[in-house]
Amino acid sequence: MIRKMIQIDTKKCDGCGLCAEACHEGAIGIVDGKARLLRDDYCDGLGDCLPVCPQDAISFAEREAAPYDREAVMKNMKKKSGTMLAQWPVQIQLAPLQAPYFQEADLLVAADCTAYAYGKFHKTFMEDKVTLIGCTKLDGVDYSEKLGEILKRNEIKSITVVRMEVPCCRGMELAVQKAAELSGKDFPVPVFVLSVDGRIQKEVK
Repeated sequence: MIRKMIQIDTKKCDGCGLCAEACHEGAIGIVDGKARLLRDDYCDGLGDCLPVCPQDAISFAEREAAPYDREAVMKNMKKKSGTMLAQWPVQIQLAPLQAPYFQEADLLVAADCTAYAYGKFHKTFMEDKVTLIGCTKLDGVDYSEKLGEILKRNEIKSITVVRMEVPCCRGMELAVQKAAELSGKDFPVPVFVLSVDGRIQKEVK
């Protein structure tokens, strides 16, 4: 298929490795002192690597390439670091409205305190999901509009919410429920509520 991909000018590249560090999917590696695109199917085409290159050696090109393989990327990331995080960025406010990793994804929307309150958060909630996090109280925004656009523009399969038991955290649950309504799609929204002492307090379906 023809899609937008990064290309690396090896004549400009000085092998600093910043692009490889910025590529959370593991598509870029340093080979013989130069940055190389190791696998087309690991590159999501979003270009997180472009702004970190001090030599301006990376650019976009439309070319024949294997489709982005989110499942393969997730397996690679888990193997390398033990994380269940499938994409970057994770903050709702920073997330794009449309991205390859959203297609056919099971979406987890979590209050950002939940990962600290529950020790098995990655394995219990994040595995095989695209994760978005935020805090409705601290960010002081209504996430429903942006989440609704994400649901409209992508073929999301399911949504799960994880929040804390504290009253202010219910804003996350309400925002996702409103987003599901705004999207015009029929999404059941299961909600897991965590206690401040690290237990799954209840599940609401």
